[in-house]
Amino acid sequence: MVFFIGFLIFINLIGFLQMGIDKRKALKNKWRLPEKQLWLIAFFLGSPGTFLGMKLFRHKTKHRLFKFGLPVLSIIEVMLIVLIFAYFDWTL
Repeated sequence: MVFFIGFLIFINLIGFLQMGIDKRKALKNKWRLPEKQLWLIAFFLGSPGTFLGMKLFRHKTKHRLFKFGLPVLSIIEVMLIVLIFAYFDWTL
């Protein structure tokens, strides 16, 4: 259970930071992170952090796939995480 919680924190922090880094690079007209990389982190249970980064940094908010797809993926992943914690016996 500790590993799973650590993984969730780590992957969501990475998603959040990626949005901030990509926004900064966009403002400075520098090399950008590929959208595939942003989505890869989001699909591996990192979409809540990625979505929070999108909103906080106001990045990718005009892209339809991010604007609508990321919130839907976040809801699905949060529900999945809640189910995992609710239905699995985490005792040793």
